[in-house]
Amino acid sequence: MLSPSTIAFACGLAAGAVLGVAGRAGRFCTLAMLEDAFFGSDFRRLKSFALAAAVALLATQALAAFGIVDLSRSIYLTASIGLGGAIIGGLMFGVGMALVGTCGFGTLVRVGGGDLRAIVVFLVLGLSALATMRGITGMLRLMLIEPLSVRLPEGSTQTLTSLLGAGSAMRAILVVAISAALAFWALADGRLIRSPRLLASGLAVGAAIAFGWFATGWLADDEFDPARVSSLSFVAPLGDAILYVATFSGARLNFGIGSVAGVVAGSFAAAMLARGFRWEACDDARELKRHMIGALLMGIGGIMSMGCTIGQGLSALSTLAVSAPVTMLAIACGARLGLEFTMTGEWLPAVRRLFGVST
Repeated sequence: MLSPSTIAFACGLAAGAVLGVAGRAGRFCTLAMLEDAFFGSDFRRLKSFALAAAVALLATQALAAFGIVDLSRSIYLTASIGLGGAIIGGLMFGVGMALVGTCGFGTLVRVGGGDLRAIVVFLVLGLSALATMRGITGMLRLMLIEPLSVRLPEGSTQTLTSLLGAGSAMRAILVVAISAALAFWALADGRLIRSPRLLASGLAVGAAIAFGWFATGWLADDEFDPARVSSLSFVAPLGDAILYVATFSGARLNFGIGSVAGVVAGSFAAAMLARGFRWEACDDARELKRHMIGALLMGIGGIMSMGCTIGQGLSALSTLAVSAPVTMLAIACGARLGLEFTMTGEWLPAVRRLFGVST
């Protein structure tokens, strides 16, 4: 009989593979969606992300409503709102994402396609995430998150429904309304429907998020050793994967480690089928330095904000955690600043352009 940790790993492998294929074959990329929207007025990728959010929210809340998954056991539904971590960490993650050219999830997609730069980013991101969770930069996290957190009244959590005092009926109405609004915005003009790859990837990613909650909250749940339920996120799991490879006997397989391996495997399979696998490396030391600094910012910022564009933007959003929109807004601002820097090469002009100040 398979152990709960093995089941969780296998489920993570499957969910990650779906995202790997979506990222490689379906062009699902969170930085690209922001870049297209900021500079190209092309919102198709952003609408694909919105569709994924709608599917994830509706399916996850259905699992919770039927008592299949207890979302109160997730890291997102805490009795405080970590505004400091969400804003500062989100900004750091966004800048880092722009410097690297993709997020943690996209890094794994690139690894599967043969990008050697992405392997360096993976290692730096994972190690900096570990250091922020358990090591030297963890002190920075504690100094910034705890004092800048908003403590909620006894019995409340940072869910939208809890803050509004909504009952089960109002919760259902709210979930359906938000999901419908996201889906309507994504599909109304028909542009996403005319982009079948983006449409399919949005639906698949949203379903994978809900499956993650189902896997950890039901399939791999151990009533004798209850653990936190989780879904897809690509900051802490990268560190966990490195730790598992380094220690093996001192670590345990989990859903996150499986999802890391799954994204790489799915991306590799899609690249091979499309004959798009090729080895790539940095052009010079300057490019490598930019990638390493960006990875460091993503690792630290992602842990401070308790998630990345996938972890907060989709997984946390599917629980109705109010940290999700706050973090995503901070990530978007950080990404815009980082993208401006990559075009100007200087931070001050980048800040001026971010705020629309002429130079």
